[in-house]
Amino acid sequence: QVQLVESGGGLVQAGDSLRLSCAASTRTFSMYAMGWFRQAPGKEREFVAAISRSGITHYTDSVKGRFTISRDNAKNTVYLQMNTLKPEDTAVYCCAATYAPNDYRATGPYDYWGQGTQVTVAS
Repeated sequence: QVQLVESGGGLVQAGDSLRLSCAASTRTFSMYAMGWFRQAPGKEREFVAAISRSGITHYTDSVKGRFTISRDNAKNTVYLQMNTLKPEDTAVYCCAATYAPNDYRATGPYDYWGQGTQVTVAS
């Protein structure tokens, strides 16, 4: 069982930056691909970014050039650096872990999920 705990959310103004962190409780963190998803009120959960075991990254089009996903295997942590935030980025952001990713953008392959952290971007 892997526990994921997100932190770093908050209320910011449009154009500001935030860095989300997701700490994993596993000694085999490096063996997992990690993803960030978000869910806004009244909308379905959507893919934001993912990083493979080897560090290859994937992003949804709406965040390319603004968000950066990274991982620190020594700290069992994955990060999401969010720059130039927009009101439409407002959502609960969750991290997820998968041992066998066959589609980084889908929720199905992910085995473990965090509780999420709220990001609110005011206009």
